[in-house]
Amino acid sequence: MVQWTAEERAAIQGVFAKLDYESVGRESLTRCLVVYPWTQRYFGGFGNLYNAEAIMANPKIAAHGIVVLQGLEKALNNMDNIKKTFSALSELHSEKLQVDPGNFQLLGDCLTVVIATRMRTDFTPDIQAAWQKFLCVVISALKRQYY
Repeated sequence: MVQWTAEERAAIQGVFAKLDYESVGRESLTRCLVVYPWTQRYFGGFGNLYNAEAIMANPKIAAHGIVVLQGLEKALNNMDNIKKTFSALSELHSEKLQVDPGNFQLLGDCLTVVIATRMRTDFTPDIQAAWQKFLCVVISALKRQYY
């Protein structure tokens, strides 16, 4: 079980307090799909993904970006049991969607880049460390079904 300090919890909550789910979700998912184009194969039903502009303008991408951040908010609200919180989501991505588990890390990295560019100097090394720890726990929980 992961141990969270009060400072880490506050840092992660502080990041979430500053997130605009619509724009951060869209930009993070778009960045992932553009920088790592092989991830697009999981979004075949989302329509036009031919270039960065089309991906950024795609309403289904925007909606899924929000879903991703809402999922992370569930983890925030259940920090003491993220593994259990994400068990069904892990099974969905593994068994039904057959998503390569490495893609969770890619999306997490893109999300971190977007957050860092938004928060700028407020995204201090201590806040980033807490955020990275949080993402590592979430990604581990998402990958659980794969092993």
